[in-house]
Amino acid sequence: MKVRVNKVVKMLVLAGAFGVASAASAQSAGQWTAAIGANKVTPHVVSGDISAPALPHSQGTIDSNTQPVLVVTYSFTDNISLEGAIGTPYKHNIYGAGAIAATGKLGSAEVLPPTLFVQYRFFSPSSKLRPFVGFGPTYARFQKATGSGQITALTNPGAGVPTTFKLDNKFTYSGQIGLQGNYDERWFASVAYIKTKLSTDVHFSSGQEQHMKLDPSSVMLTVGYRF
Repeated sequence: MKVRVNKVVKMLVLAGAFGVASAASAQSAGQWTAAIGANKVTPHVVSGDISAPALPHSQGTIDSNTQPVLVVTYSFTDNISLEGAIGTPYKHNIYGAGAIAATGKLGSAEVLPPTLFVQYRFFSPSSKLRPFVGFGPTYARFQKATGSGQITALTNPGAGVPTTFKLDNKFTYSGQIGLQGNYDERWFASVAYIKTKLSTDVHFSSGQEQHMKLDPSSVMLTVGYRF
């Protein structure tokens, strides 16, 4: 799945309209903000093959998931800030693709990807609308990987032993673009689009392996408060 640019632009415009309709407020040096909202993570999977003795071109794909998120930001200057984002683990279902597209669900796994952004916020602190860009590290921690009967049939047929698997945790990086609209001196709303560079390797208890390029994109909507 690909996130269409026009959808992101529309969301930025909506957030901007929210800010234009009200008075401006400051987000300046030395200020803390906290925001809560929702973040939808959509993997853009390029799957490698499960190694032999699986069928040639036995691949996988992964669905999207939305979870609540907490965002805390500290402004070092009027334009430079540090933002941390974390939420509950994202649970993604894994389905067959390629030669095994008809097999259905192969399993599921959770990922917790805390991210830290160094941001640049455009315009002055008193502007009604403040576009921003960010860049920083992400740690993707995979957990609670659970296989289905289908993955056992593909990787360990006839053995009667259920196949388990794990995914490698990864340090990587993410980029961010967004727009903040100020409602009053304390309250604001933000929308952000985030792109993460991420690949991992799957290790099956049967001894087989698979490389997965995930490169997820995220759309985050939050409402926040200035302290």
